[in-house]
Amino acid sequence: MSALLRVSVALALLASSTALLSADALRIVPLVRDGTVLISFSMPDGFTDDVRAAIRSGLRTTFTYTVDLRAEVPAWVDRTIASAVVSTAVQYDNLTRRATVVRTLDGRTEEAEVTESDAEVRQLVTTIDRLPLFRSVRLEPNREYYVRVRAEVRPRNGAFLWPWGSGASAQAKFTFIP
Repeated sequence: MSALLRVSVALALLASSTALLSADALRIVPLVRDGTVLISFSMPDGFTDDVRAAIRSGLRTTFTYTVDLRAEVPAWVDRTIASAVVSTAVQYDNLTRRATVVRTLDGRTEEAEVTESDAEVRQLVTTIDRLPLFRSVRLEPNREYYVRVRAEVRPRNGAFLWPWGSGASAQAKFTFIP
């Protein structure tokens, strides 16, 4: 077997295993209430030992979630109805042993919290609960939509230079019934 073929097979196996891991890494629950689409999602495997070590070293660590509300279009590219970016940044102060966690929505600060608990930091950066991201006025009744979430953690682990994105992504369907 040639070296090029072996490298190609190894990359294909690695890409397929990465896709399988990413599919289970992110859980999404859309809910339509009172004229808004509330989005809940969690990435329980996102707070790894490497991420915790990066935070504890004082390195600013950011979890960025890109959330798209989309509609399927038969025989064409799916239509994006709306999009939002939710970021949660953690800055650990080694002197006070406290972490400052700041959540932004489309660049605007939504909340900030200071904590000494690793468990609380984990909860704040990996879980979003019923965040009102989109208005339902733009949705057609009795039509199926889906929410796609792409998650990325920065700084990335630079040990392996992978040319494609290294985050997780998932989607969840729902039917809009007014």
